[in-house]
Amino acid sequence: MTAVLKRLLRIFLMLVLAASVVGFWKREEIQRLMAVNSLFSEEKIVQNFSHMNEAFLTVALPRGSGPTWELPYGPAFDLPEGADAWIKERKVTSLLVMQDGQIRFEEYYLGTAPEDRRISWSVAKSYLSALLGILVDEGAIDSLDDPVVKYAPKLEGTAYEGASIRNVLNMASGITFDEDYFDRNSDINRMGRVVALGGELDDFTASFQNTFATPGETWQYVSIDTHVIGMVIRGATGRSVAELLTERIIQPLGLEYDGYYLTDGAGVAFVLGGLNFTTRDFARFGQMILQNGVRDGQQIVPADWIAESVLPSAPTPSGKMGYGYQWWVPIGAHEGEFLARGVYGQYIYFDQPRGVLIVTTAADRKFRDPGINEENIEMFRKIAQSL
Repeated sequence: MTAVLKRLLRIFLMLVLAASVVGFWKREEIQRLMAVNSLFSEEKIVQNFSHMNEAFLTVALPRGSGPTWELPYGPAFDLPEGADAWIKERKVTSLLVMQDGQIRFEEYYLGTAPEDRRISWSVAKSYLSALLGILVDEGAIDSLDDPVVKYAPKLEGTAYEGASIRNVLNMASGITFDEDYFDRNSDINRMGRVVALGGELDDFTASFQNTFATPGETWQYVSIDTHVIGMVIRGATGRSVAELLTERIIQPLGLEYDGYYLTDGAGVAFVLGGLNFTTRDFARFGQMILQNGVRDGQQIVPADWIAESVLPSAPTPSGKMGYGYQWWVPIGAHEGEFLARGVYGQYIYFDQPRGVLIVTTAADRKFRDPGINEENIEMFRKIAQSL
């Protein structure tokens, strides 16, 4: 073997060794990135959505030692015509229907089970809104019209410089942010990779410099606005969102199982979509909201805040769904009809006058197809009207 070949071989072996060392050192990050890349694949999505803690860093949301809020079973009923086909087409994994505090229907599909802690996706935004309402009522935050930088100074000099808390609650910050879930290089997918690789979401949020509209002028759904709400809460209280949510909402609800948040590498909760609970425990939160923030005589979330939150106060386009403080209002909604909504088919639907609450989890890879959201809401309405 010539000296040149020996030298090339040594270089090759050194590169292989270096790659092995880096691979071992970064193995968890690499595993998480691989998990993210296959998270929504057709053959894995249902399993993944019930086991997000196997792919991401997490923080526990313990239920505490108090008694479970029992949800009694009421008279069973048959789902309306077309529901079975809808469940199959929309890849529904669980469906729970409550009326007047009683479970009228509960079923699990595609191999899921009642004890599965399913990912909420953007349903988590409505939980954060409820927590913010508690803190506003307690005086930890002076006004919704305060600039976000008052509580989150890391955002000074960024695209959020001129935005108020109300602006980000309404998804009207005016920040330029690409929420295309099917574009690998979109901002929302870059955010997902920050979480998967153990980066810091605060740094990611502070990197945005561009706006397309004056804050409060135009509505555009950008999930990063919800992360800013989390930054405001942490800045105002000096505590983590996970601790506050557990103390003020989770434990007072009397959940059946512990839940968890996905987190970034700094342990900061992925507040815009990282909650994981069982379907019945999502229903416990929903039932408390349906009852204007009350559970067993205890006011958990201020009733006035809930009423204000679910009004279509955001500057959404005419003829489109309304938006409040991280809650959706369907087109043609009657008073007391609103919902929390997450990608891939996660919903908590409310019809307060009828005393109806509907929780669905799903793994619907066609959730963005035209008319799907409207189809889902119409099915919820049919179910509510058939009780």
